[in-house]
Order: sequence, then C-alpha cells, then structure tokens
Amino acid sequence: MKRFLVALSLLPGLAAAQGLDMSQGGPVDITADDGIEWRQAEQVVIARGNARASRDGTTVEAARLLARYRPASGEAAPARPGETPLSGGNEIWRMEAEGNVRIHTATDRATGDRGVFDMDQSVMVLTGRNLSYATPQQTITSRDSLEYWSERRMAVARGEAVVTTEDGRRITADTLVAYMLPDPQPAPGGATPARGPAQPRAGSQGAAAPPPGQGRIDRIELFGNVEIRTATEVVRGERGIYSAQTGMARLLGDVRITRQENQVNGREALVNMNTGVSRIVSAPGQRVQGLIVPQQGQAAPR
Repeated sequence: MKRFLVALSLLPGLAAAQGLDMSQGGPVDITADDGIEWRQAEQVVIARGNARASRDGTTVEAARLLARYRPASGEAAPARPGETPLSGGNEIWRMEAEGNVRIHTATDRATGDRGVFDMDQSVMVLTGRNLSYATPQQTITSRDSLEYWSERRMAVARGEAVVTTEDGRRITADTLVAYMLPDPQPAPGGATPARGPAQPRAGSQGAAAPPPGQGRIDRIELFGNVEIRTATEVVRGERGIYSAQTGMARLLGDVRITRQENQVNGREALVNMNTGVSRIVSAPGQRVQGLIVPQQGQAAPR
C-alpha cells in the first residue's frame, strides 16, 4: 500500500469538529493500493484502489478518493522539490469518494456508493445504494440521499427514510431531519474532552468510553407519509416530530391509528413510544372518528 501524508491548513472561524466530519483537524493521512496521482494543474489528488483517508478520528474508505485543494492564501505557490501538493499553505476544500464508500469514527458509521465532503459547508452527502448512518443508539437509512451537517449536528435522510432504534422502535417518512445532542462542554479549567477514538492509558484495561453526545439523537422532524410502529399499533400522519429524550411523538394531518382491524382517525395524535400507548386529539369543532371491529370467534361474556 502506498502512503501519502497530507498537511492541511485549518479553516478559520469554524467550531470544533464533531461526528462524521473531515473539515477540520490535523493532517490527512491518505493511503491507496494502486497509487496516488497528483494533477498539479487541476489542483487535484486522486487515490485509487482500496483508498483510505483519515483525519482527527474520522476515516473514509472507498475504491477511489479525489481531493480538490486550493491555496489557503488565495495565491498558488509552486511546489518545492520533495514538497507534497497539500503542504506549504494549501488546503482541501472538497473530497469525493466513489465505490463502496465507508465512513467511520469510534462511535458512528455511514455507507453509500458515493460520498462528497464540502469542507466549507461542513457537510457530507452520500448517494447511491445501501445508504445508512449508524450509531450505537440508532440507524438511519434512506433511498435517495443521506446528509450529515457537522456544525449543525443534523442528519437529513431523503426518500423512504427510516430510523430504527436499539430497542426496536421504527419511524419512517419521505424525509426526516435528525438533530443530534451536542458534544460535552469543556471541563472546568479549560480542558476539552478529546474527540475521536479514545486510547487506553498505559497499564489500563481497555479504552475509555466514547464522549457522550456523539451520534445521540435529540429530536427528529418528519415530513410526508409519516409512520410510527409500536408493539401494538401503527400510527400514520402527514408530518410529525419525535423526542428521543421523552419517547413522545406528535403527528399531524390526516392521522390514523390502526390496531389490528380497528382504526381511529383525527387531525393530531400523541404517541408514547415508551409505553406503546397512542391517542387521538380532536380539533376544535370536530369529532374523532373510528372503526371498531368486534373480535370473531370469542365466547360471549357471561
């Protein structure tokens, strides 16, 4: 495997990196089986064959990686003998990954056919088949695209979007926007918790737990063909919001709660996913409608 060390300038004015983020940190370490090509005139570096790029606890793996760079000062400077294309004041502003893309940190993992990192916007966009973003707490999948905005701590799934939790909860929609909890605040005295893989101290057993907040959902906003499944019911609506902290979901617009053959309709529903209990909330001046089917084959009460 060929190894190529890339030194990037930090982009000014950005908050600390978080989650699946390649926009900040120290040098980028790029390796590839089939070689690394530097197109100086195009300001592009291309790595082929089991290509891998790592930076500050985030790793991108793909069949092909393409890094577009520019002078940090705004003026191109000729490379000196033995100098790498991304040293001497240059910075990557876009990275493209193609073919079996896998992005992972100590806690999170994302997959797709193609991935694009926009360093200026601090956003990752995955497209193609098998789109997923998994954390220890939940997995988000979609059909059309999957975005992760690191500064906003926001994941956007488009097209048959699904989130499943570690305890079996399942929420689907045409589009969902998941907001993550913030990373821990600096400790007293100015110390900042380390990001990325936690390394064990010498003589310790195992590694420390990953920092809280990484990949943990705070709330999810849902748009179009929303469906929430509990152990006993299916609740559908046009839009909704789910709080991971309380386990409560609120659905609006042509809401239907279905339990076996029974169905209740209304304009708003509240779903407690901790207890599996749902209820319809009636709008002013309107009545809740329902269809209750008697159980067949049961003996009549005495």
